[in-house]
Amino acid sequence: MNRPEPNFDHLVRMTDELGTFEHAKHSTARREHGYCTDDMARVLVVTSRQLDPSDTVKGLARQALRFVAEAQGVDGRCLNRRDRSGQWHGSHTAEDCWGRSLWGLGTAAARSTDGLVRQLALARFERGARQRSPWPRATAFAALGASEVATAYPGNGAAAGLLADLAETAGGAAGGPSWPWPEPRLSYANAVLPDSLMAVGAALGRQDLVDEGLALLTWLVAHETNDGHLSVTPVGGSTLGDSGPGFDQQPIEVAALGDACARASSLDPEGNWLSALDGAVDWFLGDNDVGAVMWDPLTGGGYDGLTADGPNLNQGTESTLAWISTMQHGLRFAGSAP
Repeated sequence: MNRPEPNFDHLVRMTDELGTFEHAKHSTARREHGYCTDDMARVLVVTSRQLDPSDTVKGLARQALRFVAEAQGVDGRCLNRRDRSGQWHGSHTAEDCWGRSLWGLGTAAARSTDGLVRQLALARFERGARQRSPWPRATAFAALGASEVATAYPGNGAAAGLLADLAETAGGAAGGPSWPWPEPRLSYANAVLPDSLMAVGAALGRQDLVDEGLALLTWLVAHETNDGHLSVTPVGGSTLGDSGPGFDQQPIEVAALGDACARASSLDPEGNWLSALDGAVDWFLGDNDVGAVMWDPLTGGGYDGLTADGPNLNQGTESTLAWISTMQHGLRFAGSAP
């Protein structure tokens, strides 16, 4: 299938002077729902790793960095919810918004072409890396950011300390042969768990963690493949004995799998990871349980979910970022699969 270039037009239309709105009704921003740090951190990830970014993409990255920085408290924990007037709600936590913030900040610090963005992102990463989280996915997102910093800035104390602590608790939690997943149910952004194992292992030279991540990802790809195409975990999760396909399937599941397969391809070049990455790309292009294209070529937006009757035509920020992220990997590795 032809692979379209990542398109940031819809994100631009979803964005005002404060940030990128979380939800949309079809392609129109639902401003009344405001913004969230989870999304803005993901904006920072995809804009920072965009090759040869346009001025528009650079502008989105700067705005995302400003939002994430303002969400961060003096102790490094984060707020997640902001209304359209700019008012923050809730309390500072070390939940997913904290982990995703570190992922975004670490990616910007390592990959941005803007020296000032790199400098500020690194400083904010170091502040956030003082915290630790009891939540597995928050910790996994943080690990992705720490591995970016450790690669770009060898010897960085904040990244090294976070990675060392993560390595103490990472791995060794797999279930039995019939259900090797380390949790009783698959839930959301599942592939970030093996992705983080690989990231921590590669950063620290721990081949045992890399191998555990690869094995877990191998199982997940097989579990989420149906009749030759991806059939990812539905929004309600799944466990041993559940029959598929399940709905609604969320684009974030496909994007997380694409991220993990892209990393695996660099750590295990002899593996079949690029074919698995192709499966993630093709899911958006219509090779899925319903045969539905999961993005709108007129707007550049990604559809919010795959139902048994076709796509949910709302084009929220999370889904659009999932689409962009997966296409970035697809184009990077285009033509590389055997």
